[in-house]
Amino acid sequence: MRPLEGYSVVELGMWVAAPAAATMLADWGADVVKVEAPTGDPNRYTLKHVGQDIDSAPPFETDNRGKRGIVLDLRSQDGKDVLERLLERADVFVTNLRPGALERLGLAPEDLRERHPQLVVGTLTGYGWTGAERDRAGYDVSAFWARPGIAAMLNPAGEPPPGIRPGLGDRTAAANLVAGVLAALLRRERTGEGGVVDVSLLRSGTYANGNDLALQNFFGKRGRTRHRTEHESPLYNSYRAADDRWFWLVGLEGNRHWPGVVKALGREDLATDERFATGKARRGHVTELIAAFDEEFEKRPLDEWAERFDAEGVWWAPVQTLAEVAADPQAEAVGAFVEQPGMGDGPPLRTVATPVAFWGVDEKPRGGAPTLGEHTDEVLRELN
Repeated sequence: MRPLEGYSVVELGMWVAAPAAATMLADWGADVVKVEAPTGDPNRYTLKHVGQDIDSAPPFETDNRGKRGIVLDLRSQDGKDVLERLLERADVFVTNLRPGALERLGLAPEDLRERHPQLVVGTLTGYGWTGAERDRAGYDVSAFWARPGIAAMLNPAGEPPPGIRPGLGDRTAAANLVAGVLAALLRRERTGEGGVVDVSLLRSGTYANGNDLALQNFFGKRGRTRHRTEHESPLYNSYRAADDRWFWLVGLEGNRHWPGVVKALGREDLATDERFATGKARRGHVTELIAAFDEEFEKRPLDEWAERFDAEGVWWAPVQTLAEVAADPQAEAVGAFVEQPGMGDGPPLRTVATPVAFWGVDEKPRGGAPTLGEHTDEVLRELN
């Protein structure tokens, strides 16, 4: 039995964040009904938005599998009435519409709680429900990466912000929303009362950036992001092997990991060099030490370094390409990938699993993503 068997979820979402949260709930057993406008979730057309003439939408299928999809025109009274009927029988309502849009539709949390006191309302916004910017459009690049200071910390000061891959902040916020929804459901088990779960990309981003913001708040200044040739911890840095493959040393505890690294390098002489003999000394000579590491690591391919690292208990990880991740036997072993049915008549899709495994529970997706309005008639019949 999946953990959320018997729970009913209504999703009014688009793009990634709220749909991804509802997909977790669906994978974990909930019956999720996805409500779309007649034009559909814009993420259905994600590749066309960037100029590709293709109908496939793997990101949409990933974030909408296992749901039943219906089309409602919420500008009409009939559409609003059907949504109300759905919410009457639902345990959870998940949405990422902006506050103003929900208020215009009569779906603000306080209104929903008045009509459906048992309902757990999970909202995922860019900038929250309070403050002057609550209705500003917020995607993860803007509200999770740029606004909370993460993008500014990834490169050394003065360099342009790095390129950001899509959806990372959305899925982080989605996991936060799921955690909040489950906590609210637990409280409802004790009290019978629903509640409102308020997650924003901005607050999720500041939480994710908590280490640096804690230091900023305490010292009144930011920690310095350094170029790799000047990194303050050479044992916690990236390097390139002879075959142009990059890897990361993960020797966070410098004094503990230093002996294994120099032994794997075959450079025990570095341990007796007064410039590197102690952690404090190494911190004062990072440029020289990283240069020495670079010179050595360019002599062997990564596979050879991997054997030497593992033999000496060195903590490290390869910097893998997406193709390497997709073929990584350890990723396969932890269940990082699943095969889900295709959407409509489409082929099966190998894609990412949700991040939590429940031992002894079947994790296979129960279905693919719905075509637009695929289950409208079915759901309407259930509502009589």
